[in-house]
Amino acid sequence: MKVLIDQDRCCGAGSCVLAAPEVFDQREEDGIVALLDPTPDESQRALVDDAVSRCPAAAISVVE
Repeated sequence: MKVLIDQDRCCGAGSCVLAAPEVFDQREEDGIVALLDPTPDESQRALVDDAVSRCPAAAISVVE
């Protein structure tokens, strides 16, 4: 699994950080998502999928 972020679409809601804090963080200066782990292992799958579904800007995608 590979996680992709479109930082131009991110609105800084932080829901991804709440869903998967080992994969996502937010930049302190503007709250835009920062990707901590672009290739999390499968144990993180449900959390990453939750983050994708919660993102109000559809800024997160997952490719296999």
